Amino acid sequence: MSQIELIEGEIFNDYRGQISSMNNFKFGKIERYYFIHHPDPSIIRGWHAHQFEKKWFQCVKGSFTLAFVKIDDWDKPSKDLQPEIFELSEAKSEIICLPEGYANCIKAHKKDSVLLVFSGKRIPEAYDDSWRYEANTWVDWSKY
Repeated sequence: MSQIELIEGEIFNDYRGQISSMNNFKFGKIERYYFIHHPDPSIIRGWHAHQFEKKWFQCVKGSFTLAFVKIDDWDKPSKDLQPEIFELSEAKSEIICLPEGYANCIKAHKKDSVLLVFSGKRIPEAYDDSWRYEANTWVDWSKY
């Protein structure tokens, strides 16, 4: 069973505009946040992994495919790891909670898409727990 959690939020619309909310999301373990501005859908961002850092992802503009794998060997992970694939879009208010021990890889579907990322570790602690793998290792991105 996956340890990855999807938290659904709410979107409210009326004549004044729209409110997107995450009323069931708790910020207790978040240490920092940043935005990934993804200018070109042909670029794959990843794989990036952390043994001890949790991440939370929310699409604030456009849409993304996100892939995650639980790393089995940090120096030489198996090529047979099975990714879990998620779709995030500005049309739905959702956050993906990624536990520590996972690698992530991201592909935007629309030009200038923006992903909000919350992190459970501060810099430089996050840099000391940073692992990188080739983008095409576990996913055939031509399908997305």
